Amino acid sequence: MRGLAAQTNKGGVASFAKTPGSERKFCSKCGGHLMTNHPGMAMVDVYAAIIPSLAFKAAVHVHYGETGLPVRDGLPKFRDVPREAGGSGDMIAE
Repeated sequence: MRGLAAQTNKGGVASFAKTPGSERKFCSKCGGHLMTNHPGMAMVDVYAAIIPSLAFKAAVHVHYGETGLPVRDGLPKFRDVPREAGGSGDMIAE
């Protein structure tokens, strides 16, 4: 995870890998999501909500093909991920 440093207070970061393609990091005390490492894509997803100083504005939705709750916000929705990130690049209409 180049360029990324996780700080922990007395430990508490646990991992779970459902598939070899992603390793999820979460707080072992409360279960809160922290980040997901994708070794095959050399990419780390950091949950924006854990960075209080970040002025986050969503640009797209990924893995929208698996959603259980429709989001009608006018943003592009990828069935999985963009082609450049190793996905199909397929879009889903709002």
